[in-house]
Amino acid sequence: QGQLVESGGGLVQPGGSLRLSCAGSGFIFSAYQMNWYRQPPGKERELVASINGFGDRHSNADSVKGRFAISRINAENAVYLQRNTLKPKDKAVYYCHAGRRSSPQFWGQGTQVNVSS
Repeated sequence: QGQLVESGGGLVQPGGSLRLSCAGSGFIFSAYQMNWYRQPPGKERELVASINGFGDRHSNADSVKGRFAISRINAENAVYLQRNTLKPKDKAVYYCHAGRRSSPQFWGQGTQVNVSS
């Protein structure tokens, strides 16, 4: 059974940077598109960034373009979300997700990010 474990959350001041990491195991990591979602307090979960299995195509939500960057290292079964110029509205629980057509999908347990001075 596939498993995803996020790390790197915490408290950061507005304008600061933080990198989230997600480690995958129990599935063929390179065959899956990897996604980062977030769920702000009292709101629905939303897609933040995606990257394909090869790592050569990625996309970001409009709300984070120019500030967030997703990357992956398949040899390490890892995906990252570099977040710069953080704003209070970026406060959320961030989730790592692995998806592939016609295959089971996997979610991480989530990591809390607080942006506050």
